[in-house]
Formats: sequence, C-alpha cells, structure tokens
Amino acid sequence: MAREHHYDLDIDWTPSTTGGTADVRRFGREHQVSAEGAGVLAGSADPAFRGDVDRWNPEQLLVAALAQCHMLTYLWLAALDGIVITAYRDNATGTMTESGGAGQFSEVTLHPVVEVAAGTDFAAAEALHSRVGDYCFIARSVNFPVRHRAQTTIAAH
Repeated sequence: MAREHHYDLDIDWTPSTTGGTADVRRFGREHQVSAEGAGVLAGSADPAFRGDVDRWNPEQLLVAALAQCHMLTYLWLAALDGIVITAYRDNATGTMTESGGAGQFSEVTLHPVVEVAAGTDFAAAEALHSRVGDYCFIARSVNFPVRHRAQTTIAAH
C-alpha cells in the first residue's frame, strides 16, 4: 500500500523598503523559511537576480536537497548491506541555464568522498552510489540528470 507524506512550511516575505514591489529593481528578495521544530532558514534570490549573497537561495537549496538525499540514502543502503561508512562529505554542483528570463537546471553533479572502515568491501561501497537513484525521493522527482563522481577511501587505523 502506498503511503503519503506531507511537508508543511511557511514562507514570510516583508518588504525591506516602502513601496513593496513597485520597483522591480529595488524590492527586497529577503525572506524566511520556517517549519515547526526546524527553526528559521534565511532565504533570498541568487545574487545574479538581485539577491543577498549571505542567504540561501532556492537554487542552492535544490542542490542541497539532492546532495542530502543521496547521502542519507547511501548511508541507509550501506547499513543494510553491512558496509561500514566512517565519514562522508560532498561538494555538490548544479548547472542552471537561463534564457529569455526563464531558467531550468540541466544537471546536478555530486562529488561524495566516502571513508569506509578497514576491512570493508571497497568495491561494494563504491557500487552503492549507482543504486541510490532508485531510492532517493528527491532525485526521482527531478527531470534532469543527477550524476555522481564518488571517491572512496579506507579509514586509517
């Protein structure tokens, strides 16, 4: 039986200047995203679209969601398969193409660096990345490729 999961959050934008959106070049893009129990996330537009570089933008959050989903799914698969992961980090990158005022992502590439415990099946740990896409909810929901270029290392004793 299929299960549904619902995600509720609030977005709050208050103009930083009087006049609201009267001037397309001057209205503030700063806003807050919040969810019960999760705290507040300071958001804005990408600086290329007059946003604040010191706040998260939606494009970064999409890339972050894909990277987090890949990591959490990978760790889950590793645990199921008895593969001991001792560290995980990623430098995820996304490419968005803009044309005529509209844009869309063409790809996201994840660069996970995974450390496995000594004695772990190294090849099995590397192969898990190719299985993540079958399970990662976020990657299964986007219409562009999510690639990965993983590196696996063995933990020092």
